[in-house]
Amino acid sequence: MTGKRKICVITGTRAEYGLLYWLMKEIEDSNDLELQLVVTGMHLSPEFGLTYQQIEDDGFVVKHKVEMLLSSDTPVGISKSMGLAMIGFADVFADLLPDLLVVLGDRFEIFAAASAALVCKVPIAHIHGGEITEGAFDEAFRHSITKMAHLHFTATEEYRNRVIQLGEQPDNVFNVGAIGIDNIKRFKLLSREDFEESVDLKLAKRNLLITFHPVTLEEGTAAEQFANLLQVLDELEETHLFFTKANADTDGRIINEMIDNFVSRNADKAIAHTSLGQIRYLSALQYMDGVVGNSSSGIIEAPSFQIGTVNIGDRQKGRIQASTIISCSPSLKSLRKALLRLDTTEFREHIRNVKNPYEFQGTLAKIINVIGCNIGNIPTKKTFYDLADQVK
Repeated sequence: MTGKRKICVITGTRAEYGLLYWLMKEIEDSNDLELQLVVTGMHLSPEFGLTYQQIEDDGFVVKHKVEMLLSSDTPVGISKSMGLAMIGFADVFADLLPDLLVVLGDRFEIFAAASAALVCKVPIAHIHGGEITEGAFDEAFRHSITKMAHLHFTATEEYRNRVIQLGEQPDNVFNVGAIGIDNIKRFKLLSREDFEESVDLKLAKRNLLITFHPVTLEEGTAAEQFANLLQVLDELEETHLFFTKANADTDGRIINEMIDNFVSRNADKAIAHTSLGQIRYLSALQYMDGVVGNSSSGIIEAPSFQIGTVNIGDRQKGRIQASTIISCSPSLKSLRKALLRLDTTEFREHIRNVKNPYEFQGTLAKIINVIGCNIGNIPTKKTFYDLADQVK
């Protein structure tokens, strides 16, 4: 018995793992904390690259694997996957008996984990609460996780205020900035030559990184929206296209099949990866002329590289955005206009001095300090902080 406080961290996607990487390292290196790492979701799927193997290659010990993904990205399939996840996480928490569960974001895997932890009376620390993404059902999952959590680490002051508006005690809500920005400063990124070798495609005069996910609160729009994007991208000259594939969301397979077909027809200028991994992804950003799609990374991390983002449709609608973001609809006309603006001298000059609203100093250190100060003293019973009571 070490006497260390047990911190259980759950990850279900490649992007989420990359964001949590250095936080898990800090927990591992702590004299007072013990890391209990649990992987689930896409990490365990051959279709999405069995990325748990990369986690183990990075030196982490995986305490448990929670199998949950069915071979289906339909609403019924995902609902059943959530049920399997809750069963698996119940067994995990009974075995590990963590002192604190740390989760990030808003995906259905994390919602299932938080639900099981709530019933098992495991206190929860939630990262990236209070944000708005009107086009995805992740929006509801995120706010639901907030109501189940006990410690909150938000990325901006506006998001902190929203978590408090949801009834959370102000003393338990900490504005620390985006954890991914801290990671950029810690990773040793790849040189241009090493990056090109790692992805097997040379950088061109112009380069774009594309990540497009289904807008899960819209019915059957993925194929049409993505077809428009591919058509516009195909019209670009002297441009190389670096695709990362969609997550295990409703209709994600449709997008991934369309990517494969496009790349097979355009092998001279396009390449696709199921998972670039955090170092290659961040390395890519430093050599790109822009990010295109509807991923949160184009809004949160990309501005720190002083590159523009074409943000398509409603998936990220509601997030705080730097002026490096060009938002557009998924129509052909709007996409062409946005990509044209991305390449103008005026826009490139503008983004050189834009401050990323998600960038703070010492994000990870603040999270570790709060966890260390509160661990063991978190009551599982919560009281609702009512804003109306504060103005009486």
